Amino acid sequence: MRRGEQPPWIVPDGLWQRIEPLLPKPKRDPRRPGRPRVPDRQVLSGILFVLHTGIQWEFLPQELGFGSGMTCWRRLEEWNCAGVWQRLHELLLAELHGAGKLDWSRAVIDSSHVRAARRGPKRPSPVDCARAGSKHHVLTEGAGIPLAVSLTGGNRNDVTELLPLIDKVPPVRGRRGRPRQRPDEVFADRAYDHDKYRKAVRAKGVRPRIARRGTPHGSGLGVYRWVIERTIAWYHGMKRLRIRWERRDDMHEAFLGLATCIITYRHVVRLC
Repeated sequence: MRRGEQPPWIVPDGLWQRIEPLLPKPKRDPRRPGRPRVPDRQVLSGILFVLHTGIQWEFLPQELGFGSGMTCWRRLEEWNCAGVWQRLHELLLAELHGAGKLDWSRAVIDSSHVRAARRGPKRPSPVDCARAGSKHHVLTEGAGIPLAVSLTGGNRNDVTELLPLIDKVPPVRGRRGRPRQRPDEVFADRAYDHDKYRKAVRAKGVRPRIARRGTPHGSGLGVYRWVIERTIAWYHGMKRLRIRWERRDDMHEAFLGLATCIITYRHVVRLC
């Protein structure tokens, strides 16, 4: 962190103005007031603290005003179940689309393996001595802004997530006319080389640009594919995503969804 910069877990005013209307309103019984509810903005700062530092929930420093680790965990679960991160991501994409900052001429897809520190529902990883692991699958537009992300077991073949990720891209509004949902082309490496999936991608109105196995390197696709490596590095710059600590899939997906919104918001800030 540079001198004069705010810590990454401090919620910027612009981001909070977009998140606050999306948060579910708490239901309180006036006959049972109980303890005062920790403000949502402070709790979100605690969640961001865990995301950026990778600290365990029970060690979250309460002296910073975040509330307890369990409070932050429950609020993250509540917001994820309410679809807050998905709606926020669609809102941010609409802002970028309205400003003409989304490159729909191509999309890029890739995945990254992460080790799982605890046993959970995901299967063993074939690349880490049969230890438990997961994969982050990411689809970005031409400049590396994430359009869709998914979580699978570490032994899942990359090509199996090609079609689900394309289908997961939300209809992006922000301009007159129909919302945009499909890129013109999709770029991928040799792990996605399968004629069956090429045909299925074409059926969706997207032209596949996938490197073929057995051909020498230097296909030229790397000129466009490097942005996905950068985006995955942005994800793993948030330490909680480098190792999967959550047993439950939905909680790790909640961190992935929040990280997607943060990366997208950084591009929105550049518009100001």
